[in-house]
Amino acid sequence: MTIAFQGIGVAASQSVAIGPAYLTGHGLTSVAQTPITPAQVAGELDRLNQAVAAARRALKTIRAQIPRATPLNIAEFIDAHLLMLEDVALVDEVRKIIRDQLYCAEWALQQQRDTLVGVFDAMDDPYLRTRRDDVEHVVHQIMTFLQGAQLPFDPQARDLEGCVVVARDLMPADAIVLRHRGAAAFVTEFGGPVSHTAILARSLSVPAVVGVHNITRYVRPGEPLIVDGETGTVLADPDPGTLAYYRERLGAIALRRQHLRTLVDRPAVTRDGTAIGLLANLELPEDAATARLNGAVGVGLYRTEFLYMNRDELPDEEEHLATYTTIVAALAGLPLTIRTLDLGLDKRSEALGTPGPGAGNPALGLRGIRLCLKEPALFRPQLRAILRASALGPIRLMLPMVTNVQEVEAVLAIIAQLKDDLTGEGLAFDPRLPIGAMVEVPAAALAARSLARRMDFLSIGTNDLIQYTLAIDRLDDTVSYLFDPTHPAILQLIRTTIAAGRDLDTPVAMCGEMAGDPRFTRLLLGLGLRHFSMQPGALLGIKEIILDTDLQALEARTAHLFARLDDAEPGELLDALNQL
Repeated sequence: MTIAFQGIGVAASQSVAIGPAYLTGHGLTSVAQTPITPAQVAGELDRLNQAVAAARRALKTIRAQIPRATPLNIAEFIDAHLLMLEDVALVDEVRKIIRDQLYCAEWALQQQRDTLVGVFDAMDDPYLRTRRDDVEHVVHQIMTFLQGAQLPFDPQARDLEGCVVVARDLMPADAIVLRHRGAAAFVTEFGGPVSHTAILARSLSVPAVVGVHNITRYVRPGEPLIVDGETGTVLADPDPGTLAYYRERLGAIALRRQHLRTLVDRPAVTRDGTAIGLLANLELPEDAATARLNGAVGVGLYRTEFLYMNRDELPDEEEHLATYTTIVAALAGLPLTIRTLDLGLDKRSEALGTPGPGAGNPALGLRGIRLCLKEPALFRPQLRAILRASALGPIRLMLPMVTNVQEVEAVLAIIAQLKDDLTGEGLAFDPRLPIGAMVEVPAAALAARSLARRMDFLSIGTNDLIQYTLAIDRLDDTVSYLFDPTHPAILQLIRTTIAAGRDLDTPVAMCGEMAGDPRFTRLLLGLGLRHFSMQPGALLGIKEIILDTDLQALEARTAHLFARLDDAEPGELLDALNQL
């Protein structure tokens, strides 16, 4: 009998897989609160040191065996974990617990793990909150060797060819090795759309479904599974008819991938001749090459937070400049939009010091442009570096979490002063550097006309806009069902922002997940959006829709349907647009 499981789908380049289940568990025993005597401290410290060294050797072995064709950001996961093995906030604190509290190494490691995970769980930003996975995975590596186990995966073996890996969770090192052993798909009990497993699945071009609670209790080893990364569905023991349907889908997916590759060099122009800008969102400098390979005409969002994380000192101007210079060179003349630092009190790096007391709700506290304006020593080196990099290629500067024009005017005043300073120092920059603002809170959308008068461009960040407007956390399982990009309030805010930009001749882009979701492409085009920024892997699918769109007819249809928004289901209106 076919059993269906539902989770969160990860639509990779091949979003369906069929294969036998391969169940893998962490294989660790429970940790007991075992006290030790002062005479045993040295032995426990030695056990911990040996386990850390063994984990380091294992990760280095895996990193060395990653095939050259693997995307560069895959190795970054391993590098991050190697750095964490040297992090005083992790290993040194475990040593301190062993010495001061007189507990065994396993218990001390688990206590520090709980402390660090609690810090990440309190963070507001969904992407940075999932960095708790780094702590979990590094602790698991150390605990494996503390308990005398061995990492079970040989990167050179191919004995999992075509299998569907089913696990409670997957560490990056394990996911990489399992994929290169031939695994066809991943299914995990934990994880969300920006969890490590989801990110790795997209990077490794493997379909995955994450967040399928308790699936390891019900699936048997070797049982045939179908994984549908588009719908977030896992089917166990499918009947012949279902198998035939999904095998047909696999064939269609392969043909479509071939077709999409033929679109790389075609301009994104609608059937009636309107050019649409398709840009990429970048997380790391290495992603620039992937953006170009997928036909991006520029970068609409480059996040700079990684420069500040997991370090004891702030990046200086020269480090910023070196990073931006690398990306400018990789883009070879394509425009680069750099978003200034978007950290908050709840997610400060060690380099930013200890936040002050009294932050009742970090989501509504000192973050984004608010933090940067409060701490000029943090903000000015980044602005100077962006200005200097603008002399090397087309760069745009974008401000996050803007809520009012006073913030914008304060930033413009700082930039004007920095331009004078650079001129006095004889350092080159683009005097006409475009400066824009992100629209990601309802206040910014409602004040879009005021912002558009002062900005060179606007960019709608739908991830935060939806969360702030609907008062929900999209990673919270209990309310994630309310995360609805087609909610009438969201559509009204998007339309208001686009209209303000059009009326004042200020370009408006969208850089949230909605921009890369093909379900919403025609809706956004019909609302007047002309610049989309998304993950590189989504570009060709969106371009295909644009090439097959008659924009004039679509705009008329959108206006007609939008007038019925209060009386009809948004999903029905969306279907009507997508059938044009």
